[in-house]
Amino acid sequence: MKKKIAILGSTGSIGKTLINILKKDKQNFEIVLLSANKNILELEKQADFFKVKNLIVTNKKSYLKLKSKKKFTKKKIFNNFLLLDKIFKNKIDYVMSSISGLEGLNPTIKIIKHTKKIAIANKEAIICGWNIIQNELNKNKTEFIPIDSEHFSIDYALNEMSQGNIENIFLTASGGPLKDLPLNKFKSIKIHDALKHPNWKMGKKISIDSATMMNKVFEIIEAHKIFNISYKKIKILIHPKSYVHAIIKFTDGMIKIIAHDTSMTIPIHNSIYQEKNKSLKTKNLNIRCLNNLNLQKVDYNKFPLVKIISKLTDKNSLFETVIVAANDELVNYFLNKKIKFIDISNKLLKFINLKEFQKYKKLKPKNIESIEKLNKYVRFKISNISI
Repeated sequence: MKKKIAILGSTGSIGKTLINILKKDKQNFEIVLLSANKNILELEKQADFFKVKNLIVTNKKSYLKLKSKKKFTKKKIFNNFLLLDKIFKNKIDYVMSSISGLEGLNPTIKIIKHTKKIAIANKEAIICGWNIIQNELNKNKTEFIPIDSEHFSIDYALNEMSQGNIENIFLTASGGPLKDLPLNKFKSIKIHDALKHPNWKMGKKISIDSATMMNKVFEIIEAHKIFNISYKKIKILIHPKSYVHAIIKFTDGMIKIIAHDTSMTIPIHNSIYQEKNKSLKTKNLNIRCLNNLNLQKVDYNKFPLVKIISKLTDKNSLFETVIVAANDELVNYFLNKKIKFIDISNKLLKFINLKEFQKYKKLKPKNIESIEKLNKYVRFKISNISI
């Protein structure tokens, strides 16, 4: 019997990686739903190859363009995620949630009740709405798998072990393209400099987050929420080769080092074939890399945003939404050449320390609307301060 799946954000890098995995095993899968924002050309190819009947295109112009095509008259094409109850009559087997940004929060939460298992690759959804996601997971008895390589590695290593046995978790960071750049050169960093990630091919936004190391701050917040681990127990180590993804030190003295090639195919493949334990052909063990891990501590002078971790409380709060929204806007300003690279860190740290936003540390997200409302407000405030 074919496994029924849905992919939210199928035209992004995570979605396309999953699609490529499924193409090699098409006879065992039925894709019930695909979604995209604007990239309808890629969506068309995917829908044709897998004969997908349900498509969601969130961009209005792209939605109307796709809906007008004659060959798609027999397909059900939607402009939002409001009619998921009509698409799914019964629970499907697997959902990949890979819509980028806070736009992915609402669809992620809404689709949980329609699937037995959900793999989430959306950082912002977990960071801002984890308590809401967790409630939905528990209520609907839906299994959750984290897809970020670091969190998948931790989950894989723990294998249902008690979190109480963990002394420390170390997440590794490549250091991005600016790790070896002298501090006095940071004032003159250009967009193309910050986008040159040494190990991963990523979109512009996440590449800039990697260059500032904000991406690693996000991953620590995710790890704290997913594994219910105090921030005091989670550390960052610079590892330029990105071969080791996480290190766990247990209270009994044992240490687990989880490594794999710099390819998202590995966590995605294992999430879809979790029960079958299907083999995946990968490169041979990289002995040279293991013999020279070159682990280093973070330089806080170059990457001051890592200091944000010390400002966080262990409780779920709306303050995380303030951080995500403010960072998104400032990165956009940099990419649009309105501010310098160092301004991202300087202005973000200053902004989140404002008394107006510190109060959100004591407020827990009650629903999706409270997160979306605060997200819009923070972006509005950023746009109205002196940039």
